[in-house]
Amino acid sequence: MNVFLKEYFTYLKLEKNLSENTVSSYRNDLSSFIRFIEEREINDPSQIDSRLLISFFTNLEKVGLTSSSAARYYSSLKGFLNYLFVNNYIKSNPIEKVSPPKLAKNLPGVLSFAEIEKILSLPNTAEILGMRDKTILEVFYACGLRISELISLKLSDLFLNEEMIRVFGKGSKERVVPIGSSAINWINVYLTKSRPLLQKRMKSENYLFLNSRGSKLSRMGVWKIVDKYIKESGIEKAAHPHTFRHSFATHLIEGGADLRSVQEMLGHADISTTQIYTHIDREFIKQVHKQFHPRG
Repeated sequence: MNVFLKEYFTYLKLEKNLSENTVSSYRNDLSSFIRFIEEREINDPSQIDSRLLISFFTNLEKVGLTSSSAARYYSSLKGFLNYLFVNNYIKSNPIEKVSPPKLAKNLPGVLSFAEIEKILSLPNTAEILGMRDKTILEVFYACGLRISELISLKLSDLFLNEEMIRVFGKGSKERVVPIGSSAINWINVYLTKSRPLLQKRMKSENYLFLNSRGSKLSRMGVWKIVDKYIKESGIEKAAHPHTFRHSFATHLIEGGADLRSVQEMLGHADISTTQIYTHIDREFIKQVHKQFHPRG
């Protein structure tokens, strides 16, 4: 089976042009499935049938995997098995007889504008790292970026005179995102007073945001920065870097932005992904009605 996997991952990278992070996610999911079938002494893809797949997903449920994670496994397996079918390694795709896991409709957490403002006010901008942290938070909220997109920003991706930045999203898809005046101001401050003191000739590689050693910030590094200020704010909601993205989208829709524009800014391939923010907006309206209507 490992031979088929290796061939499939090569196909994803070279022909589908998927990012290393995406391919790594597929690899993790499919490796779990391969271990599962090898424990049952199955090494030939033609032996994979719908009953085996149902057993695999039942096992995932027993170990407490969330519905969203199970859905990701389903998607990974569907792609791999379809590849085997198209290339005549199997006679039919057994996953077509298996219903996808039902997703729980959990709305993403959102911070209010006042809560965002409170977090943005916390970094000590008299310090080099405080200036950087302030800029990171401002860019997160101004542009609704994924954490992977933020850490991959380079100086050449900044078009501040046009009030735009270039972003490379999932699958290395390029998009241009507007950026507001406050974030632009803090980028300029950071570029003038902070980044020159952080950068190292052989390490910085033109990346916008650097760690204290002059290298590109890691995902965990950004996570720790954001978590630090959320804790300092005293806000008790569960919040993390992606919460800024959810808040960005929700506040735009609450302000009257149309769904297509928000879809473009977020880099969603399918507008149905963006539509979840209209549900959040409706929840917000219901809460306002309940709180302020005299017979709420």
